[in-house]
Amino acid sequence: MKMYKLTVFKKDGKKLLDQSFEAKTDDEAKDRGSQILHAHAYENYTYRCTSPEGKLLLFHE
Repeated sequence: MKMYKLTVFKKDGKKLLDQSFEAKTDDEAKDRGSQILHAHAYENYTYRCTSPEGKLLLFHE
C-alpha cells in the first residue's frame, strides 16, 4: 500500500482538508480521493490529490 495526500483549499488559500490515505494503485487512490471529496462536499473547491512519487492524480481549480 502507498500513501497518498488529498488537500482542499478555499479561494483565500485556507486549507479545508489535509488528509493522507492508503491505496494499492493510482486508480484506487483516484476513486478513494473522489469518495472523500464527495463525503465532505468539497467537489467544487480547489483540491489536489498526489501520489508518493509526486504525480498529480486529481486536480480542480
